[in-house]
Amino acid sequence: MAKRDYYEILGVPRSASADEIKQAYRSRAKELHPDKNPGNAEAEEQFKELSEAFSVLFDAGKRARYDRVGHGAPDSAGYERVDFRAVSEILEGLVGEVLGARGPRRRQGQDIEIELKLGFEEAALGVEKKVTISRLSTCTPCGGNGAAPGTSPERCPACQGSGEVRFQRGFFSASRPCQTCGGSGRKVAKPCASCAGRGSIESSEEVSVRVPPGVEDGAIRSVRGGGEPSPNGGAAGDLHVKIVVEPHPLFRRKGADVIVTIPLSFPQAVLGTQVDVPTLEGRVKMKVPPATPSGKILRLRGKGIETLGGAGKGDQLVELVVEIPEEVTPRQRRLIEELAVELGEAPGPAQKGFLAKLRDLFG
Repeated sequence: MAKRDYYEILGVPRSASADEIKQAYRSRAKELHPDKNPGNAEAEEQFKELSEAFSVLFDAGKRARYDRVGHGAPDSAGYERVDFRAVSEILEGLVGEVLGARGPRRRQGQDIEIELKLGFEEAALGVEKKVTISRLSTCTPCGGNGAAPGTSPERCPACQGSGEVRFQRGFFSASRPCQTCGGSGRKVAKPCASCAGRGSIESSEEVSVRVPPGVEDGAIRSVRGGGEPSPNGGAAGDLHVKIVVEPHPLFRRKGADVIVTIPLSFPQAVLGTQVDVPTLEGRVKMKVPPATPSGKILRLRGKGIETLGGAGKGDQLVELVVEIPEEVTPRQRRLIEELAVELGEAPGPAQKGFLAKLRDLFG
């Protein structure tokens, strides 16, 4: 496919000046720039074609060669095809102009990260906590501009208030943040005595953090705008709160379920009983059936932790553990021995299962 004439692409006559070529490029680039046409392959190709035409016609030497031979011998003529991705990295300043960027870039304030310790019940049921954070806040006497009261910041002489310093890279202009003003575009001649011209001061502030029910250890809760203020009028940073859930003396957590271990005596396990079970909502009575083996888990429906978003609640899992006395009196020993004789040596259900598996393995 034959290449289009560069003058036609830019929409300028062959007698156009360099300024007219530059203005035509900016005007068309505003319409075709990929940032304004996301996912539009046709617009991207037209932008590449436009950038190629501009790169040739804006350079006096390349333009003279193009006027003599056109597209006839690009390699020998020394033309360079311009890829938009490469150009966009080289021409940060020019692309900023194309997209209408003006003045210093407003930077977001720094984020703040803190830890918040919660009790097991607080994390399970939800809570609102007040936390004290140390952060920079806007200086009241100068209103955050860093200048002494009654004065105002002056335009930075190095960047003329733009916050950027432009430089040439070949025939294209690029830019970098101004080192004189730190990219703010302003220079303070008479600094504020309260903040020494920084526009902010150290302060301690109390912030409310809402923790929803069911939050887990290690979760991060963010408070938008709760971080450091911007140094030049941009958005404040965010406050990130890492949740640290302290261990509970009775409860353990498994997902949305709460696990608690209840000890039983041997007679309670054999004969059955009723025990008090602690839950997040207080104590409840639970019946333990006779012949309950150690390690048996009973379930209390809906007594667990609310899932995030309120989709439901977990259960309370009650693990029953039969305690064996470490010491017995002589009378207790005789009674246990009598019980052993009464029960005989016939294996119970668990022993029968174990012996069957043993025979399967070893014959």
